[in-house]
Amino acid sequence: MSTSPDLHLKGAPTEQNIPHVPGRPIFLLFGLPALLFALITWQVAAHGPLARADERLSGSIVRPSRVYELLADLGNIAVAVPVLAVVLVYVAVRARRAGTDRWWLPSLAAAVLMAAVPAVIVPLKELIARPGPPVMGPGTGFYPSGHTATAAIAYGAAALLLLPWLRTPYARRELIIVCLALNTLVAFGLIRRGYHWPLDVVASWCLSVILLGLMVLVVARYGRGAVEG
Repeated sequence: MSTSPDLHLKGAPTEQNIPHVPGRPIFLLFGLPALLFALITWQVAAHGPLARADERLSGSIVRPSRVYELLADLGNIAVAVPVLAVVLVYVAVRARRAGTDRWWLPSLAAAVLMAAVPAVIVPLKELIARPGPPVMGPGTGFYPSGHTATAAIAYGAAALLLLPWLRTPYARRELIIVCLALNTLVAFGLIRRGYHWPLDVVASWCLSVILLGLMVLVVARYGRGAVEG
């Protein structure tokens, strides 16, 4: 379906501001996070020097508090997923009203990605079986952090979906800042409260960058017709 001549006046994204991935940053999106994740996983599984340093660091900064619990809760499914759901509907409605082809693709890709998070995280938790910080008592399955991944994918995907619809660089910059701030607060709460070791959080960030990069590639590849008409 072709787009209308006054598409830009309706606020629909143009080919220039649709998120895309140039060739050179591919390593930054996939290679670097994958290497870092592999290194962390190896150290955690083998309880190597990096994992031991991680545990010493956690022991020196854990301070259980209700404030940190509330920050960590920003990564709960009950909080982060509804935020993404609202954005999914908003973006889909705007794209459909603007007459864009495959208007449903970005929202669908983000929804599928969010649904796939447990399928990625849970097997890794079972495989690595890392015990949690002492304040969490006995038990395993703390690596990687599910709360971190939930927050990173939900808020990150929401930001990526909204970026093409924002008209000014200032608005886009503020959206990115809010997204980064939310994820930082979640990580700070998880670590400071003692819900997770720091490396649990970093590993989830690495995985989330890779997954979000895949979403961008899918939308850029199969959603190009949405602006070319």
